[in-house]
Amino acid sequence: MAENKKPLIVIVGPTAVGKTVLAIRLAEAFQGEIVSADSRLFYKGMDIGTAKPSREELTQVPHHLIDVATPDQEWSLAMYLSRTQEVIQDIHQRGSLPFLVGGTGQYIQAIVEGWDLPKTKPNPQLRETLNHWAEEVGIDGLRVRLTELDPDAAAGIDGPNLRRIIRALEVILTSGRKFSGQRGKTGSSYRIIQIGLIRPRDELYLRIDKRIAMMLDKGLVAEVKSLLDAGYPPESSAMSAIGYKQMADYLSGESTLEEAVSQIKSKTRKYVRQQANWFSDEDPNIIWFSASADPFDGILNEIQHFLS
Repeated sequence: MAENKKPLIVIVGPTAVGKTVLAIRLAEAFQGEIVSADSRLFYKGMDIGTAKPSREELTQVPHHLIDVATPDQEWSLAMYLSRTQEVIQDIHQRGSLPFLVGGTGQYIQAIVEGWDLPKTKPNPQLRETLNHWAEEVGIDGLRVRLTELDPDAAAGIDGPNLRRIIRALEVILTSGRKFSGQRGKTGSSYRIIQIGLIRPRDELYLRIDKRIAMMLDKGLVAEVKSLLDAGYPPESSAMSAIGYKQMADYLSGESTLEEAVSQIKSKTRKYVRQQANWFSDEDPNIIWFSASADPFDGILNEIQHFLS
């Protein structure tokens, strides 16, 4: 029964909307712990380009699923689901309140809806073929092919995530069935309240531009160079993240710095539009608050009511 389920606070919204600062304030107020639902924050050494919480912010309240992998390690959705469920269970056992916070829609929905993922076994030979194909046609070419075979699966992949596109194609070509049709929903294991943060699009774009400028000032170019020097290939899943691929292209001489920055801005804005497909302002399960004015008190009241 729903009343026997333990609570989970979910905070969603587009990149740069202000989730991190607000989530820390709320977690402090409720003696809670934050569980990241941002696929870019898994990787060690990728701090500036992912707008990872600062060391000070990470010490304000306990954070989980940040810096849990190196950029050459693959984190599948199945791995994320398993680890997140373990972390949330541990938080509940300690008597704390978990806050699931992030902008990776697929990860959020998988937890909220209790996804049961396809059981198709990996096909290494086919995966290698698809990787070679990706080198020829690029990630956009593979996405076009996935869209032709399974538009729902293609729409459900956030950003330039080559690994997930290849996995979806692998499942389709191995099983002969749509990837999206093999994903079941068992219902969440938790009693959930979803809080959404929103800003006018022009305000959000301005914040994105300022964030990118700040990343450059903090040393984004040097961060990407250090990752490349450490042997992490630019075509790897982690390094394909927005900001890293463009800076890798700049460092290899394939683009100018100005062109790279322009691409980062353009792709981040496109990513924001993709996030809107996951977090719709018409979704009755999400309580939306404007982040333009401080929404802390209103959200505090909603959570208190939810917990009472």
